[in-house]
Amino acid sequence: DFATPRAILTGHDYEITCATICAELGLVISGSKEGPCLIHSMNGDLLRTLEGPATLQGPENCLRPKLIQASREGHCVIYYENGLFCVFSVNGRLQATMETDDKIR
Repeated sequence: DFATPRAILTGHDYEITCATICAELGLVISGSKEGPCLIHSMNGDLLRTLEGPATLQGPENCLRPKLIQASREGHCVIYYENGLFCVFSVNGRLQATMETDDKIR
């Protein structure tokens, strides 16, 4: 038996490196190798692009997302390879950022 996909996530130019599903809100949030992170419906419809704080260190600051977690309250935390955490609303609005010196692997 072969599994058939429930949805195809469109909009990424590179391979997806991390993803999370928020079943309570009916959302799939995914990040690709060279960014950005995208919010899709459970049917695969592209809803939003999560734009990170490009002004902190240039647009490369929000490349290479490594971890994504969504809450049922509608928040999304993304950890990027360079040590940056970003918190977004599911509406795509950047709510907070924090830089760390630690590298999570």
